[in-house]
Amino acid sequence: MRPPGSSPTIFLSAGEASGDLHGAGLARALKARWPDARLLGLGGDRMKAEGVELLAHVSELAIMGLVEVVRHLPFLLALRRRVFAVLAAERVDLVIPIDYPGFNLRLARRARERGVPVLYYVAPQVWAWHESRTRALSQDADMVAVILPFEEAFLRERGVSAQFVGHPLLDAPSTAESRTEWAARLGLRAEQPILAVFPGSRPQEIGRLLQIFSGAAAQVHAARPDVQPVIAAAPHLNPDLFTGTPWPRINDAQGLLHHADVALVKSGTTTLEATLAGIPFVVAYRVNPLSYYIARRLVRVPFITLTNLIAEREIVPELVQDKATPDALAAALLPLLNRDSPDRQAMVRNLAEVRAQLGQPGAAERVVELAASLIQSRK
Repeated sequence: MRPPGSSPTIFLSAGEASGDLHGAGLARALKARWPDARLLGLGGDRMKAEGVELLAHVSELAIMGLVEVVRHLPFLLALRRRVFAVLAAERVDLVIPIDYPGFNLRLARRARERGVPVLYYVAPQVWAWHESRTRALSQDADMVAVILPFEEAFLRERGVSAQFVGHPLLDAPSTAESRTEWAARLGLRAEQPILAVFPGSRPQEIGRLLQIFSGAAAQVHAARPDVQPVIAAAPHLNPDLFTGTPWPRINDAQGLLHHADVALVKSGTTTLEATLAGIPFVVAYRVNPLSYYIARRLVRVPFITLTNLIAEREIVPELVQDKATPDALAAALLPLLNRDSPDRQAMVRNLAEVRAQLGQPGAAERVVELAASLIQSRK
C-alpha cells in the first residue's frame, strides 16, 4: 500500500495494434490525473510515446488464430512468467488488461491472487464465443469497462461488474488537413476517387489478405481507371510484407479513412473507425482453415463485423474465407463508388445510426475515474 497522495504504479497490458491505440489514450488520461504515475506493461509505439515502460511490443504479440497460438505457445508462456515476476517484484496498485483475453485473463487471475485490483478495459468478446470466460471476468476483474453498447447488460446478467464508458475511437482527433492538402502531400489527385485498403495489422493477416485485397483493387482500377487504391500499412509492420504490391502505402489510417471515398477493410477495429468516418466499406476476412473450422463451431453471432452486430442486421457486406475473392470484393466495392447509388446512400445513413449508439467522447477519462475508485478502495 502506498502513502496517501502518492502517485500510483499501474500495469497496462495490450497485445494488439488496436489495444495499443486504446492503451495510449488511456495512458495519456492517467498521466493527466497523476502526472508522476509510473506506467508499465505490454503495448506498442503509441503507448511507449505516452510514457509506458514496455516489457514487450505488440509486434511480438499479434498472433491470430487457434493454430498460430499453439505454434507460439513457448514464447507466450515465457512472457507470462516474466510479467508475473514483475507483478511480484513491483508495488503495482492497479492492473488494466486491454482486450487480448488469451493472455490477459491469466494476468487478471494472477493480479487478484496478489491482491492487486483489476480494471479490465475493452472486454473479451464473450458474447460472440467462449462465454465461459464470463466466469473468469466475474471472479478476477473488479470492474470491466466496456466500449460497445450491448456489452454492459450482457455481462451484468452473468454476474460481471461492468460499465459502458463509450467507445475510445470517438476521442480520436480529427484531421486538420483538407482533402486537397492531404492528397497533394501523398502524391494523389484530390479530384479522383480514393479506395482505402486495410489488409490488417498482423503479419499473418497481411500474408493471407494482401494479395486478395490488392487483386480486388486492381479489378476496381481496371473498371474505373480514375480510382486510386491506397494501402494502409501499420508502422510496426516489416515493409517486406508489401513487396510486389503496386499501390502506394501510407502510415496514416485516420487520414486515409477521412479522405477516402470507399474502403476495403479486414474485420476488426478498423470497421468501427470506418463507421465513425462515415465511409462506405466492404469487410473481408480469412484465417487458417483449421482455425476457421473450429471457430465456426464456437462462434454464436450472425456477423463478424461489429458494425453489423450493433445494427443487428447486415448493413455492410461481409465476405469470409473462400467468399473473399478479388472478383467478389471488387463487385461489392464498385457500386459504392457511385455517390448517387442507392446502395451507397443507404449505407451512409445506416452507418450514421450505428455511430449514434456508440456513446459520447471521453471514454478514457471515464476509465480513469473507475481506476481512481479502485486504487482508493485499496488504501
